[in-house]
Amino acid sequence: MIKIAPSLLSADFSQIAAQIALVESAGADYLHLDVMDGRFVPNITWGPKIIGDLRHLSKLPFDAHLMIEEPDRYVADFRKAGADIITVHVEACVHLQRVVALVRSLGAKAGVAINPSTPVEMLQDVIGDIDLVLVMSVNPGFSGQTFLPNTLKKLRAARALIDTRNPACELEVDGGVGRKNIGAVVAAGARVIVMGSSIFGAADPAGELRALRKLAEAPAGTR
Repeated sequence: MIKIAPSLLSADFSQIAAQIALVESAGADYLHLDVMDGRFVPNITWGPKIIGDLRHLSKLPFDAHLMIEEPDRYVADFRKAGADIITVHVEACVHLQRVVALVRSLGAKAGVAINPSTPVEMLQDVIGDIDLVLVMSVNPGFSGQTFLPNTLKKLRAARALIDTRNPACELEVDGGVGRKNIGAVVAAGARVIVMGSSIFGAADPAGELRALRKLAEAPAGTR
């Protein structure tokens, strides 16, 4: 089953309650929350306080993507704020296994993300202990970027690794996905699709989400 995770980074925060209600009513599966610290990536977004406030607006699982240095220092705070899935970056963790174990000990699902320049092989030692792999299809930091074509090859490699070593693990893709390429990323193995500007930048975000799901779930060759 394909899961759609609208990224709130692209939402209008002056209308955030209405925007969350809109995508939830349209069938969103997760709400994706991009946490940026201005160090690991060149942007700053929000911390646990904002996520805690948003938690009251939706019953959907919160998919928190920590694009921050030393994520182990803040994992407990994001879990307390209401994050259900906490994803950290291979590139930001000196002791990745320890961070994954910490996330799981707090009752959250543990995800591990890789940047466009990071090979899938970096996941070999943790794949059996995680619940989600996130393949970045843009260089993280800003919404609205163009999808990097090499991502399809990486998704296929990640799919093969997951199917062999941990079939219960979800494969997520984030960055530049929309109508033109959603079929290709699904064909490459992604099952959780993060989309921000493709959804919230549309005139009708709810209608766009439903249209994107229809494209993603269409039989191969008909998308």
